[in-house]
Amino acid sequence: MQVEEDSLTAIHLPALVAVADELAPPKLQLSDLLQQTVEIAKFCSKNAAAIDRHGVYPAQEFEWIASAGLLTAPLAPESGGLGLGIESSSIDELLTILKQIGRANLAVGRIYEGHVNGLQLLQTFGTPAQIARYAQDVRDRHKIFGVWNAEAKDGVKIIPLGQGKYRLEGAKTFATGCGCVDRPFIGGTLPNGDWQLCIVSMERVVAAIDPDWWQPAGMRATASYKVDFTGVILDQSELIGQPGDYYRQPWLTAGVVRFAAVQLGGAEALFDAARHFLQTIDRTKDPYQEERFGKMAIGLESGQLWLQGAAAQLRQYHPTFAGDPALSSPTAQALVAYTSMVRTAIEQICMEAIQLTERSVGTLGLLPPHPIERIVRDLTLYLRQPAFDAALATVGRYALQNVVTDSLWNHAPFTKI
Repeated sequence: MQVEEDSLTAIHLPALVAVADELAPPKLQLSDLLQQTVEIAKFCSKNAAAIDRHGVYPAQEFEWIASAGLLTAPLAPESGGLGLGIESSSIDELLTILKQIGRANLAVGRIYEGHVNGLQLLQTFGTPAQIARYAQDVRDRHKIFGVWNAEAKDGVKIIPLGQGKYRLEGAKTFATGCGCVDRPFIGGTLPNGDWQLCIVSMERVVAAIDPDWWQPAGMRATASYKVDFTGVILDQSELIGQPGDYYRQPWLTAGVVRFAAVQLGGAEALFDAARHFLQTIDRTKDPYQEERFGKMAIGLESGQLWLQGAAAQLRQYHPTFAGDPALSSPTAQALVAYTSMVRTAIEQICMEAIQLTERSVGTLGLLPPHPIERIVRDLTLYLRQPAFDAALATVGRYALQNVVTDSLWNHAPFTKI
């Protein structure tokens, strides 16, 4: 990979998570990973206020995450990982980890979810050689993956140059983890209009970064800047999958359960912070507070059941996350509809938790440095995921096309009543 000499106004992307080039991969056990996530979450929660500002990244958090083996865990066992999330048998554990990290700091959860997403894309659509190459980057060098798909009118175009070379033109917006993510997936338009995925090794290129583009009310520590890739040259081997693979179903929609788990963790953090606030002012016996917290408790438990239902659907669907891309499944539409329900329901649960929390703590509880103020900002922004209405319409369309209510979704181990 190289950059054309006429690339202007470009700066080198800084490497913010300093790790050695070659690191011995940690010996992974899923039970140990779950326990270490609890300890990492404690640090993330304690440090959340310190990194809640523009231009600051969760560097220490990802050093902990790398050391614990969480970067490597989403790789398949044959690549040195645990198959976390790529094997359907471990979806429960993945969603638990994402929820725990989200509860501690939504910004860290967002970046880690992007890493898992990137490795799922790689292992679903990449060739064996590509998987081996990039798995080594994760396993031996602790490189962080991400997915930078959003763009404005000046979006990325992938221009063939011949002899297996391609030139990028254009920029990505909402480049989450900019400066922390080393191997972002970039989607771009080919000359025929098709959408093609590629991976950019950020330390080997020069890119124009616009930190001032990112001036949000919440999720500041995600550093979701605008990045212009104009002039970057890619090899054929850095193009992942076939044109259009990114938007293939059920993989695209099934993945929403990951960010839904992080979001639910944020709602749980609000619940805990609001309860602690009321305890400090001795207002926990107020009947209206009891009513509000009763509603929040029902919502959080409902969200957990939705995640468990999603994990059950994915296990039932195929041993590998969302199936084998070389095969088609007659139940793909059902999986898309169910995971769309999960995303929709958890968003509503989170929005209700924000409203009930604000009413419970009043103005005093929404003033910094109390964490409620930051969590509300972060969760409000993070809930604004694209295509909410389309997801809900997908559910309705599927339901209208199926006659018997109790056969819309069949959880294998459960008995119908």
